[in-house]
Amino acid sequence: MIKEFEGKTEQEAIAIAMDALQLDLDEFDVEILDTGKRGLFKKSNVRIRVYLHNENQTDSDTEDVSNIGEYEQNVIDFVTTLLSKMGYPGFVKINFQTDNKLGLEIVSDHSAIIIGKKGKNLDAIQLIVNVYAGQLNSGVKVIIDSENYRLRHEEQLVKLAIRTGEQVRRNGHSKLLDPMNPFERRLIHTALNDMEGVRTKSEGEGLFKQVRISIDDELPPLRKE
Repeated sequence: MIKEFEGKTEQEAIAIAMDALQLDLDEFDVEILDTGKRGLFKKSNVRIRVYLHNENQTDSDTEDVSNIGEYEQNVIDFVTTLLSKMGYPGFVKINFQTDNKLGLEIVSDHSAIIIGKKGKNLDAIQLIVNVYAGQLNSGVKVIIDSENYRLRHEEQLVKLAIRTGEQVRRNGHSKLLDPMNPFERRLIHTALNDMEGVRTKSEGEGLFKQVRISIDDELPPLRKE
């Protein structure tokens, strides 16, 4: 599978790709398509192309229904039935596939309800589907999306991380973000990993923890001139 992503910087684009596909950096290769050019009023985004490792099929293979295996079809049928019983029927298709992940896209007139506030309904559906899918193949994680919500949400989180990191560098005061799940926290940590002058740390107990963005003690904060 080949996908393209954008970000204000190369690091931001890669961070968005990592969380959109829920992969680690060593699981794909990156080609820089556009380094971003500064125009008259603003700078265009950096655009990258991602190539997954350990993947034998092409995009056309992934999206061709005739090539869907028994496991994939069973999971698709389960999601379709679940949506129908919820009263919000929709069409389910494969979005991406690797050796240990299966991405499914829900196409429905009820997408807003299926996604829910802050993606909570989508997360609940994904949890239920993974319980079922784990009984068929415990080595594969299923990622459920609709209307590209997860990518849009991840882009928003990266922008929040960059914006907050720059604010912390300017005023020297740490900032504690709202509670996040592990994937969201990883995105924040990754987005700020190469930002000079700041550091991140997860705080709290349980699944949903908060990320504190603070000044790196080894470097002074940036001050307004």
